[in-house]
Amino acid sequence: MAMPRPMRAATRRLPTPELILPQPERERPCETPADPDAEEAGPQRRCIVTRERGDKALMLRFALSPQRMVVPDLAAKLPGRGFWLSARADVVLAAQSRGAFARAARGPVTLPPDLLSVLRSGLARRVIDHLGLARRAGQAVSGFAKAREVVIAGRARLVIQAADGSDEECHRFLSGARDITAVRPLTAAQLGAVFGRDHAVHVAITPGRLAEALIADTARLAGVSAPGAGADRKDGQARLSRRGHD
Repeated sequence: MAMPRPMRAATRRLPTPELILPQPERERPCETPADPDAEEAGPQRRCIVTRERGDKALMLRFALSPQRMVVPDLAAKLPGRGFWLSARADVVLAAQSRGAFARAARGPVTLPPDLLSVLRSGLARRVIDHLGLARRAGQAVSGFAKAREVVIAGRARLVIQAADGSDEECHRFLSGARDITAVRPLTAAQLGAVFGRDHAVHVAITPGRLAEALIADTARLAGVSAPGAGADRKDGQARLSRRGHD
């Protein structure tokens, strides 16, 4: 009698695992920041006319209002979209005539018709305000004898002299001074008003934050003013005169 064949266990074939290859990551399109300030980090900014980079403390910032008005932001604190210009009269005029603000804002904008005058008066006001703060803080001394004493002692960071003062007297005041910045942004009457006098010609500013703010603002004011109004012009930059000893 034939023996029954043993039953063969059913084998179950497992599916071959599918080999999944990693897909190359798609390149994301570059995003252009809506705010020019967002792509500018650090102490420098790029001028929308010359495309040159410069110290933002020595440049001019403009903000775009919700009504698309271009507003000078001399303190660089206004919210919203910002645009930067080199502090030069020819650059400001070029920005107006060539539509640089509209191009940077990607749309029509409204500009003050007397933009240069607005900048000059605004910067002069900032100089007067900072000078008043320095006086109240005991960091500004006026008068030929008292201010010169500070200068000769080497305690002055900045000397402000009247734009309409005597050139000979201003030179005599600075004689003997070493490596000091001297500027002439305001009239004798404007300087005098800060110190409660009819006029003042010589002011010495001691080192500090206010002195640095005054140096920056007087440089910007000289840049947007006509050549010879407060400072010499050289290479498109407002040049503050520095005196060695005579």
